[in-house]
Amino acid sequence: MNEEPQVLYCDAWLMAIDKPAGMIVHGDGTGERTLTDYASDLLLAMGDGFAATDMQPLNRLDRDTTGLLLFTTDGDLSQDLLHPSKHVYKTYQALVDGHLTDRDLEPLRRGIELNDGLCQPAICRVISAREAEAVAPQGVKPGTTAVEVIIREGRKNQVK
Repeated sequence: MNEEPQVLYCDAWLMAIDKPAGMIVHGDGTGERTLTDYASDLLLAMGDGFAATDMQPLNRLDRDTTGLLLFTTDGDLSQDLLHPSKHVYKTYQALVDGHLTDRDLEPLRRGIELNDGLCQPAICRVISAREAEAVAPQGVKPGTTAVEVIIREGRKNQVK
């Protein structure tokens, strides 16, 4: 990992952290330092009486993915945002290798089959280079396409 996580907001019940590529969110049994460890250490340093294990992520991103991660000590908020019955939409922007058209995204709109079953349909579209500035601050490179995918489930590898 080349970059450190950037804390965008932090109080005793909510943290917003910009996750760099190369860092995992949850432990994988190797002892590697995780973003959850980082958030827990920040919480302990605040000294508000919370245990390090009280700070839990509200979403997850793969090792090679960058983006905003929210952490909370509020179990009700976590339940309201994560439980499938709440139907909370999550928006992802990504750069994809190759030239995609809006038509290429149709399988995502119908719902794709993953190892654990069929995903709910996604709302998705090809986005302009200007709209993609958050995921491509240096610009969209030739041979790639910027896309936006909005999902409710958040299943492993669903956006990938």
